Amino acid sequence: MFTPNHKPNNKDRPRCYVPVSHGQLLCSDQGPWAPIDASLWRFANPDIDAPTHFIGEYFEKDCYTVDIQGRPGVHDHHWQDLRQLFSLLDPTHYEVAARSLQVINWDKDHQFCGRCGSATTQHEHDMAKQCEPCNLQFYPRLSPCIITVITRGEEMLLAHNPTFPARFYSALAGFIEAGESIESALRREVKEEVGITVGKIEYYGSQSWPFPGQLMIGFIAEYESGEIEVDGIEIEEANWYRYDDLPMVPPRTALAGELIQHIVDRHADSQH
Repeated sequence: MFTPNHKPNNKDRPRCYVPVSHGQLLCSDQGPWAPIDASLWRFANPDIDAPTHFIGEYFEKDCYTVDIQGRPGVHDHHWQDLRQLFSLLDPTHYEVAARSLQVINWDKDHQFCGRCGSATTQHEHDMAKQCEPCNLQFYPRLSPCIITVITRGEEMLLAHNPTFPARFYSALAGFIEAGESIESALRREVKEEVGITVGKIEYYGSQSWPFPGQLMIGFIAEYESGEIEVDGIEIEEANWYRYDDLPMVPPRTALAGELIQHIVDRHADSQH
C-alpha cells in the first residue's frame, strides 16, 4: 500500500528510499523493483548529500526519493528506465516509481522563479517551491490528457503514431487545452487526428504517466459519423479492427491497453 503525502507524520517511522538518477530507477539484481530499506541504503548510498524528498507512506514506512547524479555503480543493483519496468510493476509500485520521478523533475525544474528569476525556497507546509519576492508557489507539474478508444459495433478504432514501433497500434490521446473541458478535448482531439465525430462517451479510469508529467484520463467513445482521415502528423494510419482480430497493442499495464482489453472482454462476455 502507498499513500502519497508531502510531510511525514511520525519521525520514528522506519524509512525506505527510491534512488533516481537521470530519469532512471535503482533496481536490485536479486528481485523485483521496490523502494530500498534504510538499513541497506545506509551502506549502498553513493552520495550522502544528494537531495532527498519525502513522497508518502509505503507499507508503514516513510518513503523518500533521492536525486543521485551520474548513475554511479551500486553493488548488486543497476539503473533502469521506468518504461522498461512498466509491464513488471503492480499498481502500487508503479505509483511509487511515477511519483518519485515527477517529484525529482519538479525539484530540478523549479529552482528559480519563472517570473523574476529569483531562487525559490521550499514551502513550509506544501510540496511546493516558493518565490518570496513574487509570492508565487510552484507545485509538481501535472498535465491532463484524454485517451480514448472509439467503438463501432464489434469494431474499435486504433491508430499508429509515427513514433510507434512498426505495426503497433493504440488509442487516441491528446492534451487538454487551457479553458477546455475534458469532454470537449476528447471530441476535438478525435476530430483533429482521425476526422471522426463521436457521440456518447463513457469515463473508464485514469493513470499517472510520468513522461514527464501527464495524467491520462481514459474514455470509451461511440462512433457517430465521418470517415477516417488521419492528420498525417500525430497519426499516420488508423483503422477499424474487430475485437477478436487486433494488431499489436499496448500491454494491459498501460491505460490504453486496459481500455482495449476492457472492450474485448465486454464483447467476448456478450457471446456467452
